[in-house]
Amino acid sequence: MLLNMLKAKIHRATVTHAELHYEGSIAIDGLLLDASGIREYEQIHAWNVNSGQRFVTYALRAEEGSGIISVNGSAARSAQTGDLIIIAAFAQLNEAELEKFQPTLVYADANNGISHTNRSIPKQMAAV
Repeated sequence: MLLNMLKAKIHRATVTHAELHYEGSIAIDGLLLDASGIREYEQIHAWNVNSGQRFVTYALRAEEGSGIISVNGSAARSAQTGDLIIIAAFAQLNEAELEKFQPTLVYADANNGISHTNRSIPKQMAAV
């Protein structure tokens, strides 16, 4: 059995462009792609923190260090410049692969640089 697992995510990146008439996809600063392990042309899911909208597209590589997060084509209807988004990629893994697997988590700063990385999400605790 294969399970669809979170492979990587770029957490709370800021949309810098929304280009309706550009060929579809989402252009992502190459440094963020490299740090996350998301590959150019890989299918990604994007979740807009501001609006709650979700969309699926593929990743394109933007210039390294540019801070670009450009939502293009029809997906540009799902995000506006300044919105925070979470970008995620998934992988299918079998039970044996799951034993050693941990996702790659990249946290973006206000300029879409890398704030920090992690290999797990902290356990959510009950509110007091």
